[in-house]
Amino acid sequence: MAHTDRKEIKCSFCGRGKSEVNVLIAGITGHICDNCITQAQGIIKEELAQKANKQLESSIILQKPEEIKAHLDNYVIGQTDAKRVLSVAVYNHYKRLLQGNDKSDDEDEVEIEKSNIILVGETGTGKTLLAKTIAKMLNVPFCIADATILTEAGYVGEDVESILSRLLQAADYDVSLAERGIVFIDEIDKIARKSDNASITRDVSGEGVQQALLKLLEGAEVNVPPQGGRKHPEQKLIQINTRNILFICGGAFDSIQKIIGRRMKTSAIGYSSSQENMVIDTENLLQYVIPTDLRSFGLIPELLGRFPVLSYLQPLDKSTLRRIMTEPKNAIVKQYLRLFDMDGVKLSFDKEVLDYIVDRALDYKLGARGLRSICEVIMTDLMFDLPSQPDVKEYTITLEYAREKFEKSKISQLKVA
Repeated sequence: MAHTDRKEIKCSFCGRGKSEVNVLIAGITGHICDNCITQAQGIIKEELAQKANKQLESSIILQKPEEIKAHLDNYVIGQTDAKRVLSVAVYNHYKRLLQGNDKSDDEDEVEIEKSNIILVGETGTGKTLLAKTIAKMLNVPFCIADATILTEAGYVGEDVESILSRLLQAADYDVSLAERGIVFIDEIDKIARKSDNASITRDVSGEGVQQALLKLLEGAEVNVPPQGGRKHPEQKLIQINTRNILFICGGAFDSIQKIIGRRMKTSAIGYSSSQENMVIDTENLLQYVIPTDLRSFGLIPELLGRFPVLSYLQPLDKSTLRRIMTEPKNAIVKQYLRLFDMDGVKLSFDKEVLDYIVDRALDYKLGARGLRSICEVIMTDLMFDLPSQPDVKEYTITLEYAREKFEKSKISQLKVA
């Protein structure tokens, strides 16, 4: 009886025989090998990524720098220079990001670098508000991180990766969405190098944190704990690519004016004729800030190199603070009028009251956020009493009332610097 070989089973996709592949999976009417499975998995991953990118592109509302600045004008008074710099940097960043998928095969394709931003300005001048307003306008995930709680890995405090955990939470754990978000790192000046002198103790919350931040800023694959730091060591890490995340840092850089002043005096002595004609505004030295000053303050050169855009915020004067109280969409006075209107009370302020609040904020060097604190002190008793008095339909806050409430408060007991 002649021996007949059974026909060898082959992959229905590539035609390879069972002997030519590692694994051949049988289906109802066909078979597929491990090579084809791997290739199909890659195709699916690529297709899903392209689909996600298209969805993200449609969700990001990109506007021209002039339109971004006009939007900021609705919420932030003054700070024209910072708004212009921020608008251009954000526009270029998201323009680069949205064009990222249209790469040609040309070897001379220009690769545009990221425009991370650092903002220098006194407390209460609007650094956080600027970043928050832009993120809301662009419809991208946004988070605020405080640099003061960051430490080197292995020390008590939070690792730098915890910053991305917050961004991931803001994006509802959608990694592709988080990878296009904005991170605002506040108090960046608090991680300045503590001293130039060599020390036997580690600078775990200063230069150590700056070194750890480098990998986040330059665009690397970072393993992020989804629930935050070290409380859940068993959690599975999520990988995030920081290449397209825009980092904005803000800091008061207290006493940096002295560093700028010393540099300006030194640079004035030289052979440059332009320096001789330049009039230095000693009241606002912050406008002359350059990366060298931040390096002298204690930020390492590698970190500064990853922040190509540097801007400053003007100190708030009396007229600007007065406008902040009444003009923006989120103005404090408008908020109080709306709150009382909900209770059926028409509230009004005497002009002298607003001037009084502004003067106190300037006295105590509290900035724009100090306006709210002073208003709360003046308004608390009124907000407590009026809802229980349905007969009161109108109320005017007078200077005498405001002064009496403020002088009874604990804020008034602070020493004016």
